[in-house]
Amino acid sequence: MTHNTSFEAVTSTGAVYYLFGATGDLARRKLFPALYSLYKEGKLSNNFAVVGLARRPRSNEQFRSDLYESINEFCRYKADDEELWNAFAQHFVYMSLDINNVDGFRELNTLSCELEERFDIPGNRLFYLALAPSLFGPVSFNLRDGGMLETKGWHRLVIEKPFGYDLPSAQQLNEQLNQVFKEEEIFRIDHYLGKEMVQNIEVIRFANGFFEPLWNNNHIANVQITLSETVGVEERGGYYDKSGALRDMGQNHMLQMLTMIAMEPPSRLHGEDIRDEKVKVLRSLRGYSSSEEVRSNVVRGQYTSGQVGEKELPGYRQEDSVDEQSTTETYFAAKVFVDNFRWAGVPFYIRTGKRLPVKTTEVVVEFKSEAQNVLFAQRQKLAPNLLVIRVNPMEGIYIKINAKKPGSDNEVQPVSMEFCQSCQIGINTPEAYERLIHDAARGDSTYFTRWDEVSHAWAFVDGIAKAWQEDSSDLEFYSAGSWGPEAAVKLLDNDGFHWWPVNGQDEDNVIWITNSGI
Repeated sequence: MTHNTSFEAVTSTGAVYYLFGATGDLARRKLFPALYSLYKEGKLSNNFAVVGLARRPRSNEQFRSDLYESINEFCRYKADDEELWNAFAQHFVYMSLDINNVDGFRELNTLSCELEERFDIPGNRLFYLALAPSLFGPVSFNLRDGGMLETKGWHRLVIEKPFGYDLPSAQQLNEQLNQVFKEEEIFRIDHYLGKEMVQNIEVIRFANGFFEPLWNNNHIANVQITLSETVGVEERGGYYDKSGALRDMGQNHMLQMLTMIAMEPPSRLHGEDIRDEKVKVLRSLRGYSSSEEVRSNVVRGQYTSGQVGEKELPGYRQEDSVDEQSTTETYFAAKVFVDNFRWAGVPFYIRTGKRLPVKTTEVVVEFKSEAQNVLFAQRQKLAPNLLVIRVNPMEGIYIKINAKKPGSDNEVQPVSMEFCQSCQIGINTPEAYERLIHDAARGDSTYFTRWDEVSHAWAFVDGIAKAWQEDSSDLEFYSAGSWGPEAAVKLLDNDGFHWWPVNGQDEDNVIWITNSGI
C-alpha cells in the first residue's frame, strides 16, 4: 500500500526502531504519535519495523491496542483510516526484555533478523532509550555483546535527558557510551531543539537583512528568555528534589536557546557547522563560581502554597516524595554574559520555574532606545523596540515599534505587529519529537546536542550549583501562582531594565496589528 500525504515528504531510509521503555509515558504521549504522523505524511519508509521493549509481558495484539489508544489520545492525526492503520500497525511487535540479561539481547537479534527479512530492511538499526541515564551504559554494552551491532547497515543511539547529574557523572556516562558507539552515532535529544520556532530563530536572524546587521551589542540592550510552567512537580517529586530547576531546565533547554540566539552565522547550513558555532557561545559564557558572584547574578526560589482562582495549591515541601526541609530550587533566574566581540556587555536574562502564572516559552530581544532629547524623544519617553519569538504553546513572532498616534499632534505610541504561526497551521504543526525522530533516522544531527556542548553547559551550571551547595541561605520563596521571587525583579531593576510581559500579556496602550487581521 502507498500511504499518502498532501505534504512535501522526505522519506527516511528503512530501519528497525527499538523503543526501550515502550510501556512508559514518553512512548505513549510522544513517540508512538510521532511515528504515526511521520508514516501518515510519507516521511517513514515502508521498509521499517518497530520493536517495543520493556520488562512487563505484552502480546503483539496488546501492544498494538496500546498503540491505537495512544495515537487517538495524543496524536495530531487520528487512526480513523482502517486501511492505513492496519498497514501501520503490522510493523509493530513487542518483546519482554530484561535489559541486564545479555541472552535476551541475543533473542532480540534473532527477532531483528526476521523483521529485516520480512520488511526488506538493510540492517539499519536505531535504538531509542527512554530509560533512566544509569541504564544507558549497561544497555549499550549488551547491544554490543548480544550481536545487535553486527549488521552492515548503520547503528544509532538516541538518548533522552538528563545526560548526567553534573560534569563528572556526564563524563563517566559518555565514556561508557564511547566504548560502544562513535560520537556521530549518538543522538542526545533536547526536545526544545525540535520546536518549530526554536529552529526558526536561525531563519529570522540570517534570512532578514534588517535583523542581522543589528544583532550585536551596538544595538541590543538585553535579551530575555523565559520558560515558565504552571504545574508543580506532580509525581516527579523524588526525582526533582535531587535535580532542581537549574539542572532540569537550565543546563539544557535554557542554554540551548541562548546559543541559538547568540551564535555566529555558520559557514554552511550543515549540522556540524551549526553545532560548532553553538559550542563557541558556550565557551564564551562568563562563569560564576564564588558565592558572591552567584549571589549577585543568580536568583533561586522555591514555591510555597498559593491560590489560583478557587484552587488551593500546595507548597513544594508539601509535595509527594519531597523532603520537608528541602532547599531544592523550583525557580531560577540568572544574568548571563557571552564574553565575545559581538555580545560583550549585553546581559542575557534567563528564568524558568514551576507554579508560575502561565505556561510559556518566549525570547524577547530588547533593542537600545533612541538617544533622549532628540526629535520625538524630546517630547515623551519612547518605548524600546522589541522582537519577541514565541516558542510554546503559541508559536510566532511579534515586533513592537513606535508610531504616531492617529489624530494626535505627533504623539507617539507603541504598535505591535504580530505573526501567529499557530493561528495559521493550528493543530497540524509538526511536533518536536516527529522532527527529531525523522532527523535521527536520516542521520541529521543538527538539532541534537554534541558531547562538547553538554560538557561546556555542565561546567557553567556546576559553578552555580557548587556555590549553592556551600551556602543555602540565599534561597528565596514565592507563592504558587506568582511570577517568582522579588529578587528576580531586582536583578533587572539594578540594570535599569524589567521583565517584559509574556504570552500576549502586553502592557497597556499598545495597538496590535496581527496577520489574522490583515
